[in-house]
Amino acid sequence: VQLQASGGGLVQPGGSLQLSCAPSGFTLDSYNVGWFRQAPGKEREGVSYIGNSDGRIYYAESVKGRFTVSKDNVKNMVYLQMNRLKPEDTAVYSCATDRRPRHGYNWYRQWTYDYWGQGTLVTVSS
Repeated sequence: VQLQASGGGLVQPGGSLQLSCAPSGFTLDSYNVGWFRQAPGKEREGVSYIGNSDGRIYYAESVKGRFTVSKDNVKNMVYLQMNRLKPEDTAVYSCATDRRPRHGYNWYRQWTYDYWGQGTLVTVSS
């Protein structure tokens, strides 16, 4: 099971980016995907989660109302649309997955995910 996050780049404050999480060798329709980020000098934190098996969606408080997670089972992709970006959103963003369903109290617990992809760097700066 392999994942690849892509779509990062340099964007000005207030701008938008869409990240993609692509699986290799399997289909995401029975897997649940978490988005995480790690800023320089900080611990990795949960950003968002989408439960492909039950439709649950969660967001970190810091991104609610600005980020939207979605899935496209036909294209076999999960997306993270990031709007109104702030300098504090600067980080390496990664996606993780497995088949365990999660809830509001545990979707952000990164150590519980089995499979991780390489991250993509998002830099928000003027």
